[in-house]
Amino acid sequence: MNTETTKPVILTGDRPTGPLHLGHLTGSLQNRVAMQETHDQYVLIADMQALTDNAHDPGKIRRNILEVMLDYLAVGIDPGKTTFCLQSGIPALHELTALFMNFVSVGRLERNPTIRSEIAARGFERSVPLGFLNYPVSQAADITAFGATAVPVGEDQLPIIEQTNEIVRKINNQAGKSVLTECRAIIPKVGRLPAVDGSSKMSKSSGTAIHLSASPDEIRRAVRMMYTDPGHLKVSDPGKVEGNVVFTYLDAFDPDEQAVAELKDHYRRGGLGDVKLKKRLEEVLENVISPIRSRRDSFAADPAEALRILKQGTRTGDLISKATLDRTREAVGVFSFDDQYELG
Repeated sequence: MNTETTKPVILTGDRPTGPLHLGHLTGSLQNRVAMQETHDQYVLIADMQALTDNAHDPGKIRRNILEVMLDYLAVGIDPGKTTFCLQSGIPALHELTALFMNFVSVGRLERNPTIRSEIAARGFERSVPLGFLNYPVSQAADITAFGATAVPVGEDQLPIIEQTNEIVRKINNQAGKSVLTECRAIIPKVGRLPAVDGSSKMSKSSGTAIHLSASPDEIRRAVRMMYTDPGHLKVSDPGKVEGNVVFTYLDAFDPDEQAVAELKDHYRRGGLGDVKLKKRLEEVLENVISPIRSRRDSFAADPAEALRILKQGTRTGDLISKATLDRTREAVGVFSFDDQYELG
């Protein structure tokens, strides 16, 4: 649990739509473990945002809150250094979202390239849920509520950070003073891992991701279905490294960079079969996942403790967010009866 600190504030998190996978590990989780040493870090389990395209199955969200929390603890995110919060348990976030909605037009949201691409990917067209269209505003509320100055995101999420800072500037300009803090994006060094079938993005539900809790058999099955080079029909054939998912994963997880470089040279000139290559990757991934799986099993033996950590952190997040909400309400001219504001 965080205490008062002068460290820069960072906000990050995930939607609890399923257990976390290797793409999360390289894209965010490893960075969170490192940044909790240098930042005042808050990790938000964004269950309300998960409902924006899963409202038909809220049980899915509820079930995965614990799963995601166990993954966080298993990879080494320390509750003594990081505050974990549940989005739905912080009412101030939702009121901030409602306030911010008055500073953003529908047209601006529809022009957000992140929103446009996600709407197209889900086939929403004009049937897009309002909550989904509005999730950049919800994310802006999350970021500003904690006073985050840094937010780790993929490049595809940069428009969300831009929109957040637009809202911050509008409110600060109206107030004539600095009420909310602008933030910057932190882009992970490792790009997004492809799905095991070679498609552009891992999916928690389609079987194209390797979960952090994967068993040795599950790792083996996933590696065997990995896309390599369709032109590499015989062991003696020269093969392509570029676009080869097995090499992408070796680059991300094999600690022996020299050995991987030699494998690439061997594959390009021919004489290295996919079976041997995949066998190495299986061993590499088992070495990565095995300690995570073991720690996760240990935490899963006492789920009440994991939920207690989340509940305690949510209380802390609620206090911090409420203070931001109060400042913002005053800045935009919204008062409560507690302010003894005389109506009329």
